[in-house]
Amino acid sequence: MITDDHADVAIRPPVLIAGALLLGCLLTSMFPIGPGLAAANGTALAVGLSLAAIGIGLAAFSVRAFARAGTSVVPGQPSTALVTWGPYAITRNPIYIGFVLVYFGFAIVLTSVWVLLLLIPVLLIFQRGVVEREEAYLERQFGEAYRKYRARVPRWL
Repeated sequence: MITDDHADVAIRPPVLIAGALLLGCLLTSMFPIGPGLAAANGTALAVGLSLAAIGIGLAAFSVRAFARAGTSVVPGQPSTALVTWGPYAITRNPIYIGFVLVYFGFAIVLTSVWVLLLLIPVLLIFQRGVVEREEAYLERQFGEAYRKYRARVPRWL
């Protein structure tokens, strides 16, 4: 059954993150800037892996809130509940913040200027192609309840 009851995002966020990481590594190999791939020292490894771990934890905790509410986290599937507790009481996009922390952590670990530079278009695509489209869908789906939530909780931090 085909339905329009979902957010019409331009790209699935994990695909965006993985694609940008792979493109950044490819660009680093072809057109090196800086120390080269995976040349991080101990401190950079510790910082990068810590950021990635925090990001994974935040995303996992946020996904769990969706599971507890009995609704899908996948943008191409209908939302049946408005999740406003846990990390969603602090930011409307904790999963995406988690993804960005993972991405930034890997940029540090990979010592790739290209991966870091690609974070700019990644953030723009998140904003325009994912978040704004999800917000429009959630407003259609949940109406006044979503508008009140949006007024109370910031999009990012």
